[in-house]
Amino acid sequence: MGRLKAYVIGAGVAGMATAVRLAMQNMDVTIFEKNNYPGGKLNLVEAGGYRFDGGPSLFVQPEDLEELFQAADENIHEFLHYTPVEIACKYFYEDGTVINAYTDKVKFSKELEDKTGEPAGAVLSYLNESKNIYEHVGDVFVNHSLHKISTFISPAVFKALISTRPSYIFSTLHDVNARKFQHSNTVQLFDRYATYNGSNPYTAAGMFQLLPNAEHNEGVFYPEGGMISIANALAKLAEKKGVTFRFNSAIQHIVKKENKAVGVVANGETFFADSIVSNVDAYFTYSRLLDDEHTAKRILKRERSNSAVVFYWGIAKEFSQLDLHNIFFSEDYEAEFDSIFRKKNLCADPTVYVNITSKCEPGIHAPVGKENWFVMINVPAGTATEDQELIATCRANILAKLSRMLKTDIESLIETERVLSPKLIEEQTGAYMGALYGSSSNSAAAAFLRHPNFSKDMKRLYFVGGTVHPGGGIPLCLKSAKITAGIIASDVRKWKQND
Repeated sequence: MGRLKAYVIGAGVAGMATAVRLAMQNMDVTIFEKNNYPGGKLNLVEAGGYRFDGGPSLFVQPEDLEELFQAADENIHEFLHYTPVEIACKYFYEDGTVINAYTDKVKFSKELEDKTGEPAGAVLSYLNESKNIYEHVGDVFVNHSLHKISTFISPAVFKALISTRPSYIFSTLHDVNARKFQHSNTVQLFDRYATYNGSNPYTAAGMFQLLPNAEHNEGVFYPEGGMISIANALAKLAEKKGVTFRFNSAIQHIVKKENKAVGVVANGETFFADSIVSNVDAYFTYSRLLDDEHTAKRILKRERSNSAVVFYWGIAKEFSQLDLHNIFFSEDYEAEFDSIFRKKNLCADPTVYVNITSKCEPGIHAPVGKENWFVMINVPAGTATEDQELIATCRANILAKLSRMLKTDIESLIETERVLSPKLIEEQTGAYMGALYGSSSNSAAAAFLRHPNFSKDMKRLYFVGGTVHPGGGIPLCLKSAKITAGIIASDVRKWKQND
């Protein structure tokens, strides 16, 4: 058997990371990308002298990136520079409370005690338990395939079982937080972590108590140049390792032969390979690329995660009270999630996230004395509302909230505006219905029900990225790449033995 050839469909974070790992397995790797740039959701928006991160804007767990570069025998700091930030997020409440969520957990716990009366000891205990869940239980879910028997006979599973408490499975995240904390503002702050994977804290499992660990036990970081620098670093790494990029090359079909994936059709031309990795939404992979509506419909039985509406606003003023990451909370958090996941409509009082990278690099992402605002609210995936009507309603709701809470007429300060809606998210990134994370994690069994990193029905077809195991977000996409590449390496050994 000569040098094997692998095709990766999609140049998102997970697709590029997988390509690098396959190249390090001495495979001939090509990435087919329908856009003319790498990064997927992690892209760049430029308008009127302002620069915005197009998609994900929180950088945690850089060790996942560091490990990838180390595996590729490269020094990450020759590709990417990043520094820790002191405040993970600033939280603004309708009652006037403002909380600085310091990445130092001792300072953070004191801040909550000073601002809400929440005992600092209770916060520290919660964060220590968060770390314990991540290290002893979460490890199984995020670093291993949940669809391979070998995982369940490993020591990691035994460690997870003895560390698991009933509340992690049988209580919701909100129920856990409501028992742990006294003040409603503290509960709401920690409930927010369910949104990290597009879920509802009032139905998602208590296991998600592990999520604050990344910010308050490990830290939050800022990549020089913005989040787009991560995508660019991965692309440069892939190219250095011999990966070929074919941009403007949308895949029309995955070629099948005798229940085996053997190639792809791009721009009307057929290309053959030994293995195919899809970094495309799992639903679209089956419905569009495999013409397998039966499996596609089965995937849709899982509830979709939320989508988002994002406004990229060039703001003609600096706001000293804001930081890199800012959250303006809804007054009725439960009603907001009820709107998104049950009623499937917009909440009149949404929680608003504002990311401002010019806080870290003044004069680079925005003109001097001005700021670049990435403004996002969660909305239902695949909303039936007409796109322009949806955008107009969201814009009005956001402006009313921010203007009220910042005591400033925000609309009068907007110099430039770009918009990202669920419809555009689907068109640009292939995320079905604009769902940011594929399926939600609104049940205790969600992790086991996510699509595996390989096809159970078709040989040599693999999956990677936010819509499959272990989920969305940069850290999980990097872990997904490692899992997928590991499965392919194991399969290749079997192929060679049978050759």
